[in-house]
Amino acid sequence: MTWRPTTAALAGLCLALSTATFSTGAAAAPPETLRVTDVDAHAAGGALASPPGTPPGVCPTGTGYGPPLPSSSLQATKIQSGFSFLEGPVWVADGGYLLMSDMAAGSGPYNVQPSTIRRFTPPATFDTFIANAGSNGLALSVDAQQIIAATHDQRNVSAYRLSDRSRSTVAANYQGRAFNSPNDVAVRSDGVAYFTDPNFQRGNRSDQMNGRTSVFRVSGGQVSLVDDRLRQPNGIALSPDGTALYVGAYSENKIYKYAVQPDGSTGARSVFVNYLGGPDGVTIDCAGNVYWASGSDGLVHVYSPAGAQLGTIRSGTSGTTNVAFGGPDRQTLYITSGPRNDSGLYSVRLNIPGYPY
Repeated sequence: MTWRPTTAALAGLCLALSTATFSTGAAAAPPETLRVTDVDAHAAGGALASPPGTPPGVCPTGTGYGPPLPSSSLQATKIQSGFSFLEGPVWVADGGYLLMSDMAAGSGPYNVQPSTIRRFTPPATFDTFIANAGSNGLALSVDAQQIIAATHDQRNVSAYRLSDRSRSTVAANYQGRAFNSPNDVAVRSDGVAYFTDPNFQRGNRSDQMNGRTSVFRVSGGQVSLVDDRLRQPNGIALSPDGTALYVGAYSENKIYKYAVQPDGSTGARSVFVNYLGGPDGVTIDCAGNVYWASGSDGLVHVYSPAGAQLGTIRSGTSGTTNVAFGGPDRQTLYITSGPRNDSGLYSVRLNIPGYPY
């Protein structure tokens, strides 16, 4: 999808958020430098894996899992449609609701897409959570106090505080050059964040990346390049044990897998799946199975950690953009899907809990 490739990821225990706080339509705090350093209550009492992977509290320990899908071909249930273009779902467990970006058509002198963060509270309530958010992929911080967002309006990665909707910056630029349009985020439990930077939402603004679309890492407030050889990188996710980073290259129809070191650096790249369908947003369950939304065929393709296809989930006829686990037991898969101006939210019950982004 050229509107919005994915989602999602969790901020870590010590994610550095840089200087400026931008005002939104909701109440905003004064400019500040914000750093999350407190260990979240969900993380207390358990040692982190090496390298850190699954967000603390998401996956039960010592649990064996069977097949993730009730059958190899599933049909998700539509909750509501009629939105502009939904993306980046993330489940907020403490509030019992789902947030997602709703992107309108490009406007203004630079043809940039406005975006609103919508809230869905089961079973059927929808409202506006943050107007003019400028967001695409969303994730929840480990302390459950912030949304980490790939924000194309400012061409950066931002954080929105849930309590007052104030905005701060996680990653502003790379070596002084503006990103294209950050799209999706994956953050491991120690705060090392990864995000994709295609040019889908750059609009008419200048290309400061010299034609390259890339994957970046943020660690300790510093932005590093992971890979600038991908054509339109889109969805991004970490394996539960933190040893693998998955990235979908939308314009290559491939999903790549990178080895991840304990310090967050990445090693060798390999092809995880020669994908057919346009890989968009992604999530992972606690067994390490990978759920990739397909922009062209309206399916979510499910793969084992070894890359074997386990089945598919159908939501809309086309335009399936992203996925996230949610609900009290995190076994409900939420799917954003549908054509522009009739985009919808779907859900299906699965056998294994998974990531809330």
